Amino acid sequence: MSGRRSLFAACAAAVLLLVGLIWPAGIASAAEPVRIMPLGDSITGSPGCWRALLWNRLQDSGYTNIDFVGTLGPQGCGVPYDGDNEGHGGYLATNIADQNLLPGWLSATSPDVVIMHLGTNDVWSNRPTSTILAAFSTLVDQMRANNPAMRILVAQIIPMNPPSCPECAARAVALNNAIPAWAASKSVTVVDQWTGFNTATDTGDGVHPNDAGNQKISDRWYPPLAAVLDGGTPPTTPPTTPPTTTPPTTPPTTTPPGSAGCTAAYRQVGAWPGGFQGEVTVTAGTAPISEWTVRMSFPGGQAVQQIWGARLTSAGAANETWNGNLAAGGSTTFGFIGSGGAAVPGLICTA
Repeated sequence: MSGRRSLFAACAAAVLLLVGLIWPAGIASAAEPVRIMPLGDSITGSPGCWRALLWNRLQDSGYTNIDFVGTLGPQGCGVPYDGDNEGHGGYLATNIADQNLLPGWLSATSPDVVIMHLGTNDVWSNRPTSTILAAFSTLVDQMRANNPAMRILVAQIIPMNPPSCPECAARAVALNNAIPAWAASKSVTVVDQWTGFNTATDTGDGVHPNDAGNQKISDRWYPPLAAVLDGGTPPTTPPTTPPTTTPPTTPPTTTPPGSAGCTAAYRQVGAWPGGFQGEVTVTAGTAPISEWTVRMSFPGGQAVQQIWGARLTSAGAANETWNGNLAAGGSTTFGFIGSGGAAVPGLICTA
């Protein structure tokens, strides 16, 4: 009898081993969901309905094994979604870092991924860019101390043009221009939330997104977050246009096409005492081009102080390595901050 029992036990063990081989652990019960923390201020949490749009797009695209996490619950956005978040209205990144608030939030929620849009209130409070980035570094270090494998996506913030802070537009540009180099030093992914965002049409108050703005924010988060969920490395796309702070106050001016093969058109994006923000669109002619330059001449001694989407030259601007090749009729845009009174520059494009 003991022999039969031993034989039965051996057979049972073999069956269990076979089941284990063809039905590995984790299939019987679904794998743990990827925990995603939306981290920010009122743009993220009050109510931050871009999170509802993003959640539902992820679900509809097959990313169903996810969990938005945070110590704050959802606010009404009119659709079902996972509304947990860490969007604290009125909070500054510098205060979150100085008061050591993030470690507690991380311990309570254990995120695998953080998508962070912070800095708007710091800009509003006139915190120096270097101080904001030092706070970002503290927060990233705390994230990695909580989970060394954490994937971190940091936004270049949406533009801002509150009536009570005419200087905020330029400060936001300065912060956004500094984020890519900082991010490279911390090995985090930059998500460009400012290109194509217009405070006149995408916010209700110059700061907080309306429905159109929420859609744009969701659309910007989706590709890099989907890449993380797919196990890949999200792309970092350099910004091609600055945040739009006010509707254009100057009609576009275009240089006549010539043998050089390109034209350049200018519009003023915003202005404040002693400075202004401009945007130049370079368009190829009837044939493709591989590089371009734009000569810029101002009528009153104005000077370019900062530039993005192009390289500053002694005569004006030249293409970056990533936007010199334009198909016939194709275009690219660069922006700049100018000193002095706002003025329309003369433009000559050559290719």
